[in-house]
Amino acid sequence: MRRTISERLGESYRNAVHVTLHREVRADPLVAVVEGFGADHPDVSLVDPLLLAVSETLAAHPAVNATFEDDTHRLYEEHNVAVAVAIEAGLVTPVLGDVGSMSLATIASERNRVTDLVQAGDYSMSDLRNGTFTVSNLGPLGVDSFTPIINPPQVAILGVGRTRERATPPGVDSGDDVEFEQRLSLDLAIDHRVVDGADGARFLETLAGHLEDVGSLVEERA
Repeated sequence: MRRTISERLGESYRNAVHVTLHREVRADPLVAVVEGFGADHPDVSLVDPLLLAVSETLAAHPAVNATFEDDTHRLYEEHNVAVAVAIEAGLVTPVLGDVGSMSLATIASERNRVTDLVQAGDYSMSDLRNGTFTVSNLGPLGVDSFTPIINPPQVAILGVGRTRERATPPGVDSGDDVEFEQRLSLDLAIDHRVVDGADGARFLETLAGHLEDVGSLVEERA
């Protein structure tokens, strides 16, 4: 497995022109969604509404939901999102097929299912194929921000850091009181051969907007 990881990541760095864009977004709506599901859905974690928002963003930016192989930039209708999972032998990226058709509860159930499969070693190569975009979440390990490596032949990967409480300027109605909000660090690595920096910035802008209103997205997908 380490040899395969070495070969694939080496291929990615030799061929893809990596550009990483960093942005912080409000995480309070994500936290509110997870808390709202509460005891009825204990398997829902912060990354699940994020995956839902990523799917909506991919629909608006199809050039990112794509692969680049044999000089062909191929766009896909389905959002087959690979989720990086660390296991003892290395790192694998099981794929959640057609996330665009899933509710939040289904996303959480499927993510937990494939995570359990790979951690138990009970998976096949078919579980790792046909991804069109990857999400790598190091937030639970205390990482603030990092530079993710694109999973070839995909053209982009989103790195997710931990949530942190930040002070914000006092609101109009709060007087001199300092307010606090949860902030989430996102790092989008793109292959500059086919996706420009401005396109990546627009992707993050759209994603930030969806995360601000993620509660409405959850209701629409219910």
